[in-house]
Amino acid sequence: MNWAEAGFEAFGTKVLWTDLAGNAAALSTVLLAIRKSIWTWPVQLTGSVLLFIASINAHFTGNALKQFMFGALAVYGWWRWTRGTQDGRELAVRPATTLERSGLVGIMLLGTLAVAVIFFVTKLSWGASIPPPKGYFLVLADAYIFVGSAVATWAQGQALVDFWLIWIAVDLIGVPLAFSSGLVVSGAVYGVFFVLVLVGFFNWLKEYRSRAVLIPEEAV
Repeated sequence: MNWAEAGFEAFGTKVLWTDLAGNAAALSTVLLAIRKSIWTWPVQLTGSVLLFIASINAHFTGNALKQFMFGALAVYGWWRWTRGTQDGRELAVRPATTLERSGLVGIMLLGTLAVAVIFFVTKLSWGASIPPPKGYFLVLADAYIFVGSAVATWAQGQALVDFWLIWIAVDLIGVPLAFSSGLVVSGAVYGVFFVLVLVGFFNWLKEYRSRAVLIPEEAV
């Protein structure tokens, strides 16, 4: 057994060290994001690498691709937040405009359908090998998590308050799917994420409203 498959037994279920360490990093990422720390992104990059390895070992293809995507978006978000905090400036957060919000929702819906077709045809999703209708649902769930995670992370890089809401929508599917795939730690941590994401959303929204009162939006 190599290091990527190393783990321990907990309540009759094997827990991979990569899954545990990756989710610890992912949990730290959420806490750092609430505080708008630039360390959000390097920690996310580290967690993505570890969870990619754990997902490959669990044959959780959709999640593995999601982690690869997270790594790339972490680099992008790191660059965006660095630019937004140059010269000692504080990162300015804001809600998405109506047009931006419509675009995010549209991308999630259309993107999920397109990626689901790709996952099914190429058999990248483990659900493609399971008889319908359950197999169809699993493929759609894989695609939804992949696309939703991409949209949420991109919106986070843009410092949009709405990215927290997108994560809530993703977690509603991601939690049960992680448990059914055997990634017990991931499922439990996603449940904790749900609570932290709510905290993050209200914190960012409160900060934006306070800033809007001090600095009229037209002047920002």
